[in-house]
Amino acid sequence: MAVEIGDEAPDFELPDQHGTPVRLSSFRGSKNVVLVFYPLAFSPVCSTELCGMRDDFPEVSRDDVELLTVSVDSFFTHRAWADAENFQFSLLADFWPHGAAARAYGVFDEERGLAIRGTFIIDKEGVVRWKVVNPIPQARDIADYSKALAALA
Repeated sequence: MAVEIGDEAPDFELPDQHGTPVRLSSFRGSKNVVLVFYPLAFSPVCSTELCGMRDDFPEVSRDDVELLTVSVDSFFTHRAWADAENFQFSLLADFWPHGAAARAYGVFDEERGLAIRGTFIIDKEGVVRWKVVNPIPQARDIADYSKALAALA
């Protein structure tokens, strides 16, 4: 079942690229969360998207915004990718149970065993305020994230 705008964001806890557990609900009351699901680390479109977030998404440095990116890759893969690309934001491993967070948001491709491109902007109260879901080969427009965050201000 897909998460819709106005729904409470399903909570999860996943390890980041350092193996540190990150719980979505820990940001309630303090930060808006940009939650980005992507298929696989090191793949061409995913690399372009995440490098774009690194380079062209200044909101990631705001005190009231947290960028969480999620794929089914292991945290070891995420660590290698973060080191190679100098990603300073969280890359979360939805590795086990395989794809559980992506399933909770309705963005898991059961046939391929990975997440499709879904982005959810979650407000400080834990409510989904904006979302976009694209097919695997279609990149998202990062400028849309900025507009959606501005609408929360």
